[in-house]
Amino acid sequence: MSLLKSYLSRHYIIQLAGVHLLLATMILLQAYVIVSIIDSVFLQDAGFLDVLVSLIGLLAIISARAVLTFTSGRIGITLAKKAKTSMRSHLLQHYTNQPIELAAQGRSGEKIATLLNTVDQTDAYYREYIPQMVRASVVPLAILIMMAIYNWPSALIVLITAPFIPIFMAIIGLKTRDKSEEQLNALSNFSGQFLDSLQGLTTLSLFGRAQQEQTLIEKRSNQFRDATLGVLKVAFTSAFMMELISMLSIGLIALELAVGLIIFDSIAFTTAFFILLLAPEFYIALKDLSSAFHAGRESITAGKSIEAVLDESKHPVAWGQQTIVSVPPRMTLDHVSFAYDDVDILKNISATIEAGQNIAVVGPSGAGKTTLLNVIAGLLPIQHGRINVNSLKQHELREDVWFRQLSYITQSPYIFSGSIYDNIAISQPDAPVDDVYDAAKRAGLQSLIDSLDSGIETVVGDGGRGLSGGEKQRLALARAFLKQPSLILFDEPTTGLDLKTEQLLSQAIHDLSTNATVITVAHRIHTIQAADQIIVLNDGELIASGTDASLKHSSSAYRALLGIDGGVNA
Repeated sequence: MSLLKSYLSRHYIIQLAGVHLLLATMILLQAYVIVSIIDSVFLQDAGFLDVLVSLIGLLAIISARAVLTFTSGRIGITLAKKAKTSMRSHLLQHYTNQPIELAAQGRSGEKIATLLNTVDQTDAYYREYIPQMVRASVVPLAILIMMAIYNWPSALIVLITAPFIPIFMAIIGLKTRDKSEEQLNALSNFSGQFLDSLQGLTTLSLFGRAQQEQTLIEKRSNQFRDATLGVLKVAFTSAFMMELISMLSIGLIALELAVGLIIFDSIAFTTAFFILLLAPEFYIALKDLSSAFHAGRESITAGKSIEAVLDESKHPVAWGQQTIVSVPPRMTLDHVSFAYDDVDILKNISATIEAGQNIAVVGPSGAGKTTLLNVIAGLLPIQHGRINVNSLKQHELREDVWFRQLSYITQSPYIFSGSIYDNIAISQPDAPVDDVYDAAKRAGLQSLIDSLDSGIETVVGDGGRGLSGGEKQRLALARAFLKQPSLILFDEPTTGLDLKTEQLLSQAIHDLSTNATVITVAHRIHTIQAADQIIVLNDGELIASGTDASLKHSSSAYRALLGIDGGVNA
């Protein structure tokens, strides 16, 4: 609940308190005017004209109650809207600032379900529970005070019976919490499974798993249905018990008033009638709170789920305010370590990367090569050690200044839904149109563009649907040509491409790296041998570094990576 409370605005709480104070006044006035009219007509034989003013006043009071109730609802809706907007903004910021290793965890469907469905489930807390909580704090208290003034035995009955409602609410609340958590987990599983199945539908079909996946989705759907019915069952039980408690309580008050009015003649008719009109209003406020409390419990469960997401990582990369003085930069890694979930990924890495050098990072699968690139790029926060850029620590630089000098090209660059032009211009939105065309040409996209009816304005789908692997890589290179970075990171972008495309890309990469420091996770022998410095990783540790010639003589691990058997003469 602490997360939900953090989005509450004192301004709206004050507004709600004022509205419900006026509402309590209208309830008391309505009961008083009704008693006055009944007394005048039935006991004092007054005519229609005699009570016309009172009838008009009663109509005005009823209208005022409707307006105040509507106003309370509008305040609740506005509060819910602002709270959910802020919550989604914080979730998006959290997902944006997550270290890349954490961002890759979990299913995208679950994250979307959290951002949309789970946040929506907090709506009832602000729209219903908070307004009803304020109402239950103001209206019943005003009615109880009025009862105590006119007939203290009725007030005493209310004081004795009223606590049964919050006690029962607490009991129901425990059950509701469990059922709500079950429903939320079922919804998350169903949403994640459904979206992941849609995204991988082609793969599932190719492997003959579509029917099994359909069965699994149906199972998840049924689990969500059963969980929802369980929540509704608790809600109906709660509503029935609230009605039963309030009905018995009002019955006791009516009995006490009847005894005083008929047997002991200790209370006037107008007073008894006034108290009898107020009693249902007292319990209605508590019953409405009970209904809102049930919805609020579901919202609290959703809030805890969101809070757990926001607490996943409290260590985003921190940035300073310095700028890079000289480019390309000279970088030094000083005893850099990185761990994820208490598992050491990089261990005490120290290396020097001179400005303009071509660096190759090699090692077996799982050695930490891609993680090292992510750390150098500033996408992951290091736990120990530091990275120096020229004479500054990396985290002392301004984030926008650092990323303006950096291009990072992976094996699977992401292509957004939009035109080829838009996907290139994303790296430099203010670049002239001619520069975008030139970047596309230098990246080897000219023949592709010429073959398309709409040319560079051709629209591609999410993830680059419609483009081959090589075309995606060329588009990513075009972004880099347009950006003209001073530090370029490659995660072996030519892996899996045909020989012609690989040669074309290798030439483009060579042209791009003319005025930049280049660090490449390399597997190709020719890429490794052309490097000015080779860094050899194994199990997160730097075990050797040097040129191809020196490492062939000094490092058996390097020779093993190259598939060289024998000794230094290989």
